[in-house]
Amino acid sequence: MLPPLRLNNKLTSLLIVFSGGFGLFTMTHFPKIIPSFAHTVEVSGNVAATFHLEPDHNPKAGETAQIWFALTRKGGEIIPLSECKCQLSIYTEPRSQTDQPLITPQLTPISAEKYQGIPGTNVIFPQTGRYQLELVGTPKKSNDFQPFKFTYAVTVR
Repeated sequence: MLPPLRLNNKLTSLLIVFSGGFGLFTMTHFPKIIPSFAHTVEVSGNVAATFHLEPDHNPKAGETAQIWFALTRKGGEIIPLSECKCQLSIYTEPRSQTDQPLITPQLTPISAEKYQGIPGTNVIFPQTGRYQLELVGTPKKSNDFQPFKFTYAVTVR
């Protein structure tokens, strides 16, 4: 008998991506997105987002964390920040529909891994606990891509 499988955050993220059926969708519709153990990938309409939070999706309260989003069109072409009206809002959890964001950091174009000019920012989470990151975006040119909204749960220690 095999020992029980112990999942860490990286492997759990990968399993969640594939259990939702995105693995096959990625290879078919977003071929340039390669799922990574330390990234979370979501799809909204014809846009996919690879989300990363440094350090290693494990931020600490009171310390700087870098957040970035590699946005891609169907087919895998990168959507740089210069082509997107993107807004990141960070909420504490639990969150109600009427809650105002705790932080609305300014996104700037950054280079991360193989991506150039993607939306990114540095954030300091004020205390330990659960947060929700919400990224919304619309194209600067009409019909360039569909408006999108992505949400991510983050636990700060």
